[in-house]
Amino acid sequence: MITPAMVKKLREKTGAGMMDCKNALGEANGDIEKATEILRKKGLMDVAKRAGRITKQGIIEAYIHSNRKMGVLIEMDCETDFVARTDEFRALAHNLAMQVAATNPLYISRENIEEEVLQKEREIYKEQLKNSNKPEKVIEKIIEGKMEKFYQDMVLLEGQYIKDENKKVKDIVASVASKLGENIVVKRFVRFAIGE
Repeated sequence: MITPAMVKKLREKTGAGMMDCKNALGEANGDIEKATEILRKKGLMDVAKRAGRITKQGIIEAYIHSNRKMGVLIEMDCETDFVARTDEFRALAHNLAMQVAATNPLYISRENIEEEVLQKEREIYKEQLKNSNKPEKVIEKIIEGKMEKFYQDMVLLEGQYIKDENKKVKDIVASVASKLGENIVVKRFVRFAIGE
């Protein structure tokens, strides 16, 4: 039997709605861990469905490093002004501004990288491996591995989240989008640093 205390515990753990929690607990036969997994899967599917929805609200967050020699402006967009004013959305914007300050990415997502840039990176890696005497298939796998590292270093959403290195930034954005029930988009950012 699903008790109100179980629903409350799951709500506190996941931030999901009461009926969603009740249904997930029913599906998981009262197992909180299984219900959490069910809600996470459902949330990620919902995030994917929302990805195409228009985002015309949002905020611009500023982060100035404590030594005042570096700063970031980031535009985060969402669907409604209501969500833009929530603490979770503002905290996400602030944390992503800090992420940009710390990691200095050049792109928001993989889709923002020009094809010429990707081709040039691949050519550089191929040149580095030219005299390695490795089979072509192995060289291709090494190049793909190096490209993944390039994405991780140069793309904001692909990078390891500075507050939890077991997660990527895109996972954090998806988690907040799932919790708030709206499409959330990092629209643009700029990083300023003295001497760069």
